[in-house]
Amino acid sequence: MVNVGDPPVVAQVLRNGFVESTHRGIVVITRADGSVSYAKGDYTSNILPRSSLKPIQALAMVRCGLDVPPDQLAMACASHSGEPIHLQTVLDLLHGAGLDESDLRNTPDLPLMDAQRNEWIAAGRKPSSLAQNCSGKHAAMLATSVLNGWRLDTYLNRGHPTQQAIIETIRGFGLPVAWTSIDGCGAPALAISLVGLARIFGTLAAATGGAEKEVADAIRSHPELVGGTGRDVTDLIRGVPGMIAKDGAEGVYAAGLPDGRGIAIKITDGGIRARPVVMGAVLRRLWLGDAKLRARMLDMPVYGRGQVVGAVIPTDI
Repeated sequence: MVNVGDPPVVAQVLRNGFVESTHRGIVVITRADGSVSYAKGDYTSNILPRSSLKPIQALAMVRCGLDVPPDQLAMACASHSGEPIHLQTVLDLLHGAGLDESDLRNTPDLPLMDAQRNEWIAAGRKPSSLAQNCSGKHAAMLATSVLNGWRLDTYLNRGHPTQQAIIETIRGFGLPVAWTSIDGCGAPALAISLVGLARIFGTLAAATGGAEKEVADAIRSHPELVGGTGRDVTDLIRGVPGMIAKDGAEGVYAAGLPDGRGIAIKITDGGIRARPVVMGAVLRRLWLGDAKLRARMLDMPVYGRGQVVGAVIPTDI
């Protein structure tokens, strides 16, 4: 059975000093050797990393021979906002493999962020696979399939060689895949332990060569593609030297440091508003980033009639 037990409160929502709501979750920080240096909640719980798994999926594809420029590899790791640079980089990745947007089989959607979504709607455009935030990952899966002569129409099936390579990559880190489901974009969503997710990110961030370093360097060199303008994950990668990070749906956040430490967070009610706040508390605990970055991550105001009347705050991290 895949579950997260009875997690502790990791954030509170304060409105004029009154605790209006709480968010429960799990936090784990691992050392370079994989041992746990800090935890709150059952860090052995299996979770669906959702889009936080993308760097690992990209690693599997590079090991299968995917050889693209760093910006396109960063896009394979992205949950992009739908900005013009994101869409063009996805198209470049497709065109480089002799493909186009029609080959994508991820769920058609509007751009992820409000500004881009509003522009898209104002232009009279409908949901599309290109605009959906996972299109970079899907373009990379297709490009990997072309390279290896694998079928394109079934690339999302769990038994497809691309998906099997991802599963074997996870197992290569000593982690069992506890559950397989379907992600919002249509790709397999694989459950692993939260502490395992932290360890993998620490390993990737500390890599000194090979496909692991290639993926980590792509993330570091193109944080604007991994997230987008104004996104906390982009600010996090930029703000902590050598860090790689990836946010995921349903309240998941993972990060790795160049000294091999890993961080993984799961907000168990799935609420994304607590996710950056809890990561900000981890930064504060580890003295990572500067005061401006920590303040930015911890800044989640609560409004009343257009005025700030409270905030989402982390608890005991």
